[in-house]
Amino acid sequence: MDADTVMGTELRGLRQRRPDIAGTVLAGTDGLLISSDLPSTDATHLAALAAASFGLGHRVADTVGRGEFRESVVCTTAGCVVTYPAGRSALLTLVTVSAVGDLEALHEEARAVARRAGSFLDVRGAGIGATSVPDAHAPLATRTPMATLPAQLRRSSRPTWRRPPI
Repeated sequence: MDADTVMGTELRGLRQRRPDIAGTVLAGTDGLLISSDLPSTDATHLAALAAASFGLGHRVADTVGRGEFRESVVCTTAGCVVTYPAGRSALLTLVTVSAVGDLEALHEEARAVARRAGSFLDVRGAGIGATSVPDAHAPLATRTPMATLPAQLRRSSRPTWRRPPI
């Protein structure tokens, strides 16, 4: 079974049980789209925004030291957008059509779907999501983008800029 089949089944089931969900996006923590039932342009943008929201929420949770990040909720006048971690390297984002009356019930169902999707992707989806972040205490040369360039591109024997004559 491939990821699209499993994700499609899970996401369709969630939408059938919760008619207030207008769309779903499954994305990597790097913001790349994995699966969605939204129009492709919207899904691509929402995948990137979900990753940013996850990163910010994760950072806030770490800063305040009040436990592990569980979800990010943005409520608008026309509905909500909720992002849940799904395994080690994916995110499940739901778009609702109106303010959800029982947000806790939605959270419970969505967390269960995110857990199942995350387990599947963790086992089957090697390479999905962001690559590991280099150690912050590693030498600068190993944690900067310049360290990955070939040596001939890092140091040029000729200067690329000259001071104009006066």
